[in-house]
Amino acid sequence: MRIRRKAFLSDLGMGMAGMALGAMLADDGIVHASEPSAEPSSEGTAGQTHFPPRAKSVIWIFLSGGYSHMETFDPKPALNQYSGMTFDKTPIENPVNSPLQKKRFRSVPSEEINVRDVYPTIFPMQVGWKQHGEIGVEITDWWPHLAKHVDDLCFVRNMWTTDNDHAAENQFHTGRHKLDETQPSIGAWASYGLGSLNDNLPEFVVLGGPTRSDTRESIDALYLGPQYAGIPLSLDPANPLPFAQRHGGQTLAQQQLEYQAIGRLNELAAVEYPEDQDLRARIRSYELAFRMQAAVPEAIDLAKETEATTKLYGLDNDATKVAGKQLLAARRLVERGVRFVQVFPSSYGSWDSHQKLKENHTRLCENVDLPVAGLIQDLKQRGLMDDVVVVFATEFGRTPGLELRGGGNTGRDHHPNGFTIWMAGAGLKRGHIHGATDELGYHALGEGHYVTDLHATVLHLLGLDNRRLEIPGRKRLDIDHGRVIDEILA
Repeated sequence: MRIRRKAFLSDLGMGMAGMALGAMLADDGIVHASEPSAEPSSEGTAGQTHFPPRAKSVIWIFLSGGYSHMETFDPKPALNQYSGMTFDKTPIENPVNSPLQKKRFRSVPSEEINVRDVYPTIFPMQVGWKQHGEIGVEITDWWPHLAKHVDDLCFVRNMWTTDNDHAAENQFHTGRHKLDETQPSIGAWASYGLGSLNDNLPEFVVLGGPTRSDTRESIDALYLGPQYAGIPLSLDPANPLPFAQRHGGQTLAQQQLEYQAIGRLNELAAVEYPEDQDLRARIRSYELAFRMQAAVPEAIDLAKETEATTKLYGLDNDATKVAGKQLLAARRLVERGVRFVQVFPSSYGSWDSHQKLKENHTRLCENVDLPVAGLIQDLKQRGLMDDVVVVFATEFGRTPGLELRGGGNTGRDHHPNGFTIWMAGAGLKRGHIHGATDELGYHALGEGHYVTDLHATVLHLLGLDNRRLEIPGRKRLDIDHGRVIDEILA
């Protein structure tokens, strides 16, 4: 009988399984989580940054559905001035005729069917706005609490993407249109590149998401390996880890023995199948799940916070409680070494205001305004603005024109051609406005920034060169890498 070499070595007790496990722990950043290195390996950089990092962690806040950039962070007086007129009747150049329209627009249905982005009748602003802070940035009256912190924020007003449907939620996180091969998410790349700062907590945590099953790509790792995907956590203090709870009657010591036995069997199998990434992830998940049973409940135990802190995040108000809990938990997680916390404070498509934009955005802004302002204030007072990057984003903006489908007269459609996000924290200019859209808020001016420019910038702040995060046999497109937005770096 022919015996495979690896099985033979294992049976002779050469300790290959233990060696394999040790290598995995090193790959995962548990052994070398902070030592800089010049070159990444094929198994990730194992916490070895390409250059000195400016930030340790990221809180990535995503508002699903597409908020209106004009009614939030990029008000446009021209919408009121030319309200009710069509684009071609104003003295402003018709944005539909701009070469940027075809350059950046990629509709899935035919142009004859899908008329999105080209509704020509200008819809006025649905809310007032003022200038705020020393920078004099205009934001709308729906953000009274965040308005007090604008001098800590960095606004990027010339973002653009290509998917005009809600697959843009995945595109915003992976950089790929839904007609293309899917790529790992930004959180997975950060996890893959950096490893762990805390052996007892995941590197990439997700709160409030994925927003539904078909947005799983927004937190997935794909060919990087399942161990780098986002781990959704519940903020239910009684059951934050339903997949790792001990069954009734089982003691902690008994469960530990059970996990050790399972782990040993998996390690032996890993010798036979060293390239099996699912098996590698399973070994790690059992070990991590056991350790998380103590670490996660403590990390998300908001009852330990002072009354002043919980009020700062709006936990005393039903309108702000959901977002407040998530953002307070996010702060607690990055304090404890979680690298990337992805927060979905609103349910799937909530901001998708095809109709009743004023009603929807009034309510939704109220839900997140106070908690997000509370996060910024809390990070500042704890000295964490020098360690944490905050990203506040959505998948696209809304059309300057009035949506007319179904006889509508109160909303705006999807608009990927130009929109606004903001960032704050480590390594970023504070009180800064970068880029612009045209007078009507239609196109991002100049080259603008495709979504992977944001990815490259965040990874750069973490000490990673996005172009050097390569996987053997996986050729990424140039657009996948993006370019660092140097203009916003401090």
